[in-house]
Amino acid sequence: MRIEIDDLSRDVVRALLTEHLADMHATSPADSVHALDITGLTDSSVTMWTLWSEGDELLGCVALKERSSTGGEIKSMRTSSVARGRGVGTRLLQHVVDESRQRGYRQLELETGTQDFFDPARRLYA
Repeated sequence: MRIEIDDLSRDVVRALLTEHLADMHATSPADSVHALDITGLTDSSVTMWTLWSEGDELLGCVALKERSSTGGEIKSMRTSSVARGRGVGTRLLQHVVDESRQRGYRQLELETGTQDFFDPARRLYA
C-alpha cells in the first residue's frame, strides 16, 4: 500500500468523496454535517492523501486542515467499501498524526457523529 498527496483530479477519488458526503448528509442531523465538499477540500489550508493498493485500487482517503500554526483538524477520512476491515483507517490515521507532528502541531481535532453509523470511527479514534 502507498499513501500519496492527492489533488482530487481523479474520478475515483471524487466518487469516494461524493459517497462520503452523501453518507454524512444521510446519517447526521442537517445542522451537524461538517464534512467538506470538493471545493472545501481543495482549499490551500487542506492537504488530502489517498491510500492505494499495489494494484492501484483506491482504498481510502484522509485530509488535514490547518486551523492555526499549532493545530489542525482531520477531515474526510473514508475507507472504500471493498477495503473495510483491512487496516486502512488505522494506516491513514497514523499518517495524518505523523504529518501533524512533522508540522509541529500541538493540537489535532476531529468531529464524528454519535449515531450507530459512526461506531467504527469512534472505535478507531478511541
